Amino acid sequence: MTTAKLTQADLDRFSGSEYWYRHGINRNVLFTDGAKFLADRAGAYWLLDEIAIIQPYDKRVAATKFRVWKLAVRPDRGTTLTCEDGNGNLVLSKEIGFTDFPLDKVTLWFTNNVIYLPNEH
Repeated sequence: MTTAKLTQADLDRFSGSEYWYRHGINRNVLFTDGAKFLADRAGAYWLLDEIAIIQPYDKRVAATKFRVWKLAVRPDRGTTLTCEDGNGNLVLSKEIGFTDFPLDKVTLWFTNNVIYLPNEH
């Protein structure tokens, strides 16, 4: 899959969100303009899926009101997706064998059933 160019500067330009979009699988989860832009530009709806789908199924994740989701891409294109509680405490970690995600790392926040970029807060 070929993805369009995405830079951190592209993501940094988002401030707040004009629209919220309902996740297609977990209908209780919404995501913002910035998260949609990231998914569209990077071909990364799979990342929104990873975050949205786990919410009702993992008790550790569900018990944390504010969640910081971090995707870190290694040089071999393998990646680790982690969920923290906002205080740096690890809640969940998942290895993903391969990704074509264009950035080395990205952070998304989740609270009140909304996935968003940190600068959209």
